[in-house]
Amino acid sequence: MQTTGLIARFFRPWFRYSAPAVLLAVLLPGPAGSAAFAQTFQTSAPHAILIDSATQSVLFEKDADTLVVPASTVKIMTAEIVFHEIALGHLKLDDEFPVSETAWRYGGAPARGSSMFAAPNSHVKLEDLIRGLVIVSGNDAAIALAEGIAGSEGAFATLMTKRARELGLEHSTFSNAWGRGDPDQKVSPREMVALANHVILTYPDLYKYFGEKDFTWNKIKQANRNPLLIMDLGADGLKTGNIDDSGYGLVGSAVQNGQRLILALYGARTAKERAEEARKIFLWGFRSFDSRTIFQAGETIGGAKVYGGNASEVPLIADKEVTILVPRTVTGKFTGRIVYTGPLIAPVEAGREVARLKIFRGTEQILDLPLKTAAAVEPGALPRRAMDAGIEYATGLFRKYVVKR
Repeated sequence: MQTTGLIARFFRPWFRYSAPAVLLAVLLPGPAGSAAFAQTFQTSAPHAILIDSATQSVLFEKDADTLVVPASTVKIMTAEIVFHEIALGHLKLDDEFPVSETAWRYGGAPARGSSMFAAPNSHVKLEDLIRGLVIVSGNDAAIALAEGIAGSEGAFATLMTKRARELGLEHSTFSNAWGRGDPDQKVSPREMVALANHVILTYPDLYKYFGEKDFTWNKIKQANRNPLLIMDLGADGLKTGNIDDSGYGLVGSAVQNGQRLILALYGARTAKERAEEARKIFLWGFRSFDSRTIFQAGETIGGAKVYGGNASEVPLIADKEVTILVPRTVTGKFTGRIVYTGPLIAPVEAGREVARLKIFRGTEQILDLPLKTAAAVEPGALPRRAMDAGIEYATGLFRKYVVKR
């Protein structure tokens, strides 16, 4: 069953001890409530989500779980697979890929879409294809990469969805590498900011290509299609997208004073609206929050019940500081809970990921982090195991005949 563990302790000065129904509470000065805070910012974009990269806190969201047409923002997933292959040692930047007739006809100049203008039947270094992919959004570059890595674009699309699941993206599905409209190719804004954050943190030496201002190939110089890069935001990536089925979308990132924010925005009506709303959201995000650490790395956050062990509970910790961003000017209350499937069955090894710490601002979940066991729990003596079995049996009967009624 799903179990919610209680965080029973005194927190920092801005916390108070919580009642069982409220597991962790943050109180901020001022007369208004968290609902008022949520109403202080609006965007015309139908789908948007802004997160802080370091804490993974959600600062703003609007219909962020609806599946949308990604258009060329799908190339972030294409780039992730390329970067992953490089990290594994399967590819090198000076490897050469062929540009097939298919890549040229459907992604190059004849297709009249975004292109790096690679010549058909030519060979292009991987580093140049990456630039063609992420700087000028070349569809020909995306197809050449897909064919070079997986043999065909269809096989690469299967690899994209498989890789998405490996990264914890449970709802996004892919059918092509460059953003062609297809009912089977859908993403959620929430998963796209998670993907972008993964790319930024995992491949810093390769992520830099997203921020290059222009790219020249075949004597054709093109500017980066990301409008954020020419704004005074500290932007350094990622991708825009637009086809008839998608409206104007953008997944972007910017850094100010050491803080990185990541935005996914979809469904804008025009390129101008996309740029203006993205800028507005970023500026609001950088100006509206303060960072507060609520647990240090390795500090006990709570406990999980253990069945049949020499201890009835195992302490839970996070690998890194647990930090949230709190609004500067209005009141808000944050609540948190530890969620796990339990009780855990002994033996339980130390360092095992068994639970999630979920923190909410009002009804909006802003943080979801894994928690690990801080110690091992060995099997207990026979009397202890028998007692636990009896308690578990009685609890099961209670749920079956009392709670469900």
